[in-house]
This record gives sequence, C-alpha cells and structure tokens, in this order.
Amino acid sequence: MRALRKAVVRNAVVGAAFLPFLAVGLAGAQALDDAAIVGIFDAANGWDIETGSLAAQKASRETVKSFGQMLAHDHESVRKQGRDLAAKLGVTPTPVASDFALKKNHDAAMARLKGLSGVAFDKAFLEHEVAYHKAVIDAVTTTLLPAIRNEEVKAFVAKVAPAFEAHMKQAEALLKGL
Repeated sequence: MRALRKAVVRNAVVGAAFLPFLAVGLAGAQALDDAAIVGIFDAANGWDIETGSLAAQKASRETVKSFGQMLAHDHESVRKQGRDLAAKLGVTPTPVASDFALKKNHDAAMARLKGLSGVAFDKAFLEHEVAYHKAVIDAVTTTLLPAIRNEEVKAFVAKVAPAFEAHMKQAEALLKGL
C-alpha cells in the first residue's frame, strides 16, 4: 500500500509539473504571435534533445538508451527544419523567457534526472517523457495551431505533431515493460 501511495504521489507530481504550462495557455507574459510560437516550438525540441541525450548516456536499459538517442535525433531534425523554415520566412524566433513554465519544469526535471541512476533513472525519464509529450500535444492542438497565422508554419507544425504522439506512445510502452 505504501509503494502504491508513493507511485500515485510521484505520478501526480510529474503530471502536475506540466499544468502551469497548459493553464496559462502558453501565452504567459508574451504575445502568441508566429515568432513566439516558433520560439516555443524550437525550445520544446531543444528540451527533448537534452533529455534524450541524457538518457542515451545514463539509462540502464539498452531500450531506454536507444529511445533517448532516437528522441535526440528526431528532435534535432525537427528543430533544424523549423529553424530553416523560420529563416526562409524571415521570422526571428522569440526566445522563451526564463520564467516560462515549461522551461522551469524542464530545468527541474533535468536536475532530478541527473541525480538518478539505474532503473530509477529509466522509470523517471520515461514518466517525464510521457507527461512532457502529453503537455506538448495538448499545447499544440489547443493553443499553438489555432494561434499560428502563417500557413507554412501551421502546415509544418501539423506535419510534425504526429511524431510527438508516437514518442509518447513509445515512452508509455517502454514504461510498461519496466
């Protein structure tokens, strides 16, 4: 019973970490114009490159290491495509503020993950990836896509959105296998 209670609390904390990001509708202190959205999208990819790279180094299971490598690779590719599109359109991405909820959550997750090892790292990393991708998927579908004005940016975000869903499902499957 005690282990179940700890698991419920831990999962609630992981999920709750993303609620501020969703609650503020991503806007926070900055306007959600295309430059801000491109900046958020760029940063979100960067954060998953960082967590994926960490898992590629620290994970105890080869499947989790491979998943981390795949995340880093996929998000590097998408970030480059987004940056190339922004350059083509002459859009300068607005950097996310240091108090941006998802950035703060990412920084906290990285600090926590860096302090873990073995199966505890693998489990925490996969739980983070499930929650992170759920938050990004929700933000993209409910806030970002409707706010994007440029049709090329909208088409790009819509095109890569299914990859976020695939990453979430893969993290869920790996988590079930632990």
